[in-house]
Amino acid sequence: MKIAAILFSFALCWAPTAFGAATNPVGDPAAGEAQTAVCAACHGADGNSAVPTFPKLAGQGEKYLFKQLQDIRDGARPVPTMAGQLDGKSDQDLANIAAFYASQAGSGGQTDPALLALGETVYRSGIPERNVAACTACHSPTGKGNAPAGFPRLAGQHADYIAAQLVAYRKGYEDETGRVNDGETRIMRTTAFGLSDLEIQAVASYVAGLN
Repeated sequence: MKIAAILFSFALCWAPTAFGAATNPVGDPAAGEAQTAVCAACHGADGNSAVPTFPKLAGQGEKYLFKQLQDIRDGARPVPTMAGQLDGKSDQDLANIAAFYASQAGSGGQTDPALLALGETVYRSGIPERNVAACTACHSPTGKGNAPAGFPRLAGQHADYIAAQLVAYRKGYEDETGRVNDGETRIMRTTAFGLSDLEIQAVASYVAGLN
């Protein structure tokens, strides 16, 4: 069963349409820092948010950050708390912001001991009978993601934020009121759809403690 989960995971991660193949502008971290003063209120001055509902951006992959900023600006990923924040930003502006946050060191987090075993099982083995892929294939065994491929870093991220995104992806599997910006391959929607509420909480808590 673990072999099936691993093969399914790699099949998903190799899908070329997962996060698009367009060439991104080259970001300038210094120029990006100058544009992030307003972002600090929610995400922290260096991208390490202190509020569990706002994601840590520090140390996140530049390619992934750029795509998310584009999707939020263009309406492909509705985020009410970001409404209007990126209006008027060019692709170069977004690339600069992404470069700045990618250049910062991400802070760590903690795993709830009560959720450790279940979270580790989901993260490392998946749940093949429910088409839940092992998270390690795309996000790496250490949770640091695959920056060149555009797969995000999860290690140290707030568990509350990760859980909320998994719930949004799960809802987006059935209709467009959830999160649907994972491409035509539905990598995250397919994975999240097979997870229970407890499994979502557990895997979110587990990756928060990876450093």
